[in-house]
Amino acid sequence: MTKPLSHIRVLDMSRILAGPWAAQTLADLGAEVIKIERPGTGDDTRTWGPPFIKDTEGNETQESAYFISTNRGKKSVALDISKPEGQAVLKKLAAKSDILIENYKVGGLAAYGLGYEDLKKINPGLIYCSITGFGQTGPFSKRAGYDFLIQAMGGLMSVTGEPDGKPGAGPQKVGVALTDILTGLYTNIAALGALAQRDKTGEGCHVDMALLDVTTATMANQALNFLVTGDAPTRMGNAHPNIVPYEAFEASDMYLIVAVGNDGQFTRYVKAAGKPELATDARFATNAARVENRDVLVPIIKDFMKHKTGKEWIDALENVGVPCGPLNNMEQVFAHPQVQARGMQMELDHPLAGSVPQVASPIKYSGEELEYQGAPPTLGQHSDLVLSDILDMSEDEIETLRNAGVLGRK
Repeated sequence: MTKPLSHIRVLDMSRILAGPWAAQTLADLGAEVIKIERPGTGDDTRTWGPPFIKDTEGNETQESAYFISTNRGKKSVALDISKPEGQAVLKKLAAKSDILIENYKVGGLAAYGLGYEDLKKINPGLIYCSITGFGQTGPFSKRAGYDFLIQAMGGLMSVTGEPDGKPGAGPQKVGVALTDILTGLYTNIAALGALAQRDKTGEGCHVDMALLDVTTATMANQALNFLVTGDAPTRMGNAHPNIVPYEAFEASDMYLIVAVGNDGQFTRYVKAAGKPELATDARFATNAARVENRDVLVPIIKDFMKHKTGKEWIDALENVGVPCGPLNNMEQVFAHPQVQARGMQMELDHPLAGSVPQVASPIKYSGEELEYQGAPPTLGQHSDLVLSDILDMSEDEIETLRNAGVLGRK
C-alpha cells in the first residue's frame, strides 16, 4: 500500500522512549525520520542493557535491545548542536522538515537558538512537538520527569498493586514504561491533527506534551470515579473497581483471567460453573449488585474455580462466550497462534547483526502489513547520506564538519 506519511519529514531530536516511540510510529506510517544524536554516545538507551544484540560473528555489540525496540525506520545523524556549525545544519534540516520532536528540558533547545520561536521564523509550517515531564508551563515545568516518577505522581501507582493488608501489598509501577508509551502515542495524534490543521491554514504550531498530563488523562474511569464521588480509588490487585467478576482466579493448575462484562455473560458463566442459582440471587443478579456484594461473591467464585484445570475452564467459558484466558509470559505471547497469525513478530536487516527481531506495529490498513523502512540505525549511520541528499552538501563540506567535531565519525 502507499505509505500514508511518505510525503512527511520528521526531525527526531528526542531520546529514551516517549519521543522515539512517537517518531518510530511516524516512520512505520512512511514518514522520513531523521534521528539527531550526540556524536560518540547517541541516544541514552543505546547503552541500556544487557541485553545487547550480537553481530554476525556472535560478538556482543553496543546496540541494546531497549534501543532497537523504539527506533526502527530512522536515519541517524550524529550532530553536535552545541556548536554553531551544528546549529546551522540543524536549522537547514528544520527548514525542510514538517515535524520536529524533542524532549529537552524546558528552554533547553532555545538556549541553542533552536526553540520553537527560532525555527518558526525559518519554517512557519513546522509542527514542533515538545515532550517533557510536566509541560512548558506551571510551577513544575522546569523539573525533570521520568516515567516511573510520573506513574507515581499521576496516580497510576495508587491503583496498581495489592491492597493494604494482603500479601505483597504496596504500590507497584506498571511493568513497562506505559506513561512514556502513551505520551508518544498522544504526540502522534497531536502531530497528525496539526498536519490536518496546517493543510487548512498553512501554519504550523508548538505542541506541548507533558507526561503528567497524559497520565492524569488516561486514568479514565478511575479519575471519574474520584471526581464523581470525591473518594480516591485505592489498590485492588487484579480486581476491577466497577465490574465483578473481572479478575484473576486460580484454577487447579494455573491462574486465568475471567472478565465478565455484563449480566448475560455472568449468567452463562455461573451456568457453565454448575452454579446457575447465583444468576438469580438478588445479591448478584446485576453488575451493580455484584460490585456491592463482591466480598460475598468473589470467595464463592474462588472456591469453585479450583475444581477444574485452566484448560477445562477456558474451553468451557469460550464455548459460551465468556471472555477468559491464561496469564501468558512473553515466550507464551510470541508462541500464541493468534499473535503469530497477526504477524506481530518480524525481523529486519541490520548492518551489524545481519538481522534483528522486532515487534510489528499493530496498525493494519485493509488487512495489509505496513512496509517498514529499515532496522534501528547504528549511531551516525546516515550522517553523510542525509547531509548530501537533503542539504546538497559536498564531501568536502561534510568532512570539514567531521574534522571540526561537529559530525560524528563513521
